[in-house]
Amino acid sequence: MQVRYGTLSIAMAAVLMLTACGNDRTPSLMNLRSSHQGPDEFGIVPNKPLQMPENLAQLPTPTPGGTNLTDPTPEADAVAALGGNPRRVTASGTVPGSDQALVAAASRYGTQAGIRQTLAAEDLAYRKKNDGRLLERLLQVSVYNKAYKPMELNQTAELQRWRRAGVATPAAPPSSAAQDAAK
Repeated sequence: MQVRYGTLSIAMAAVLMLTACGNDRTPSLMNLRSSHQGPDEFGIVPNKPLQMPENLAQLPTPTPGGTNLTDPTPEADAVAALGGNPRRVTASGTVPGSDQALVAAASRYGTQAGIRQTLAAEDLAYRKKNDGRLLERLLQVSVYNKAYKPMELNQTAELQRWRRAGVATPAAPPSSAAQDAAK
């Protein structure tokens, strides 16, 4: 019997070592699984309700392959929900004239072509490097927080840094010195 347990333990160790060798898969730091294979309820955007216009002669001309009055406009709806003007959202992707100064300021140091692809490749390499230990991968333990811990912002230290620089922080709680002075 002892030989069988020894052989079994050697076989299990060999299987574990072989699973550790293959690292070509995309890392999954969160290890979240769905219990069912259904549609994504957040991916479905319903059409706007049909309405009868007051004057049928004033309807816009049809645009085959173009937009429709009942097409969903989630960006414009979000702008309206936040108190903005939904007519200022452009469907063509062009920057409105009122935002040209903002875009110019944001891109004053230039832009890097292909930045999204570069960041995606760098993030994939980082996730592969921080994909957890063998047992964490086998047991599908979430290692997301541990992997990104070095990038975490220390809120207290950052608030103190801005206050030392003399920047007003009205949305943050008052400093302990200010609380002591108020007493």
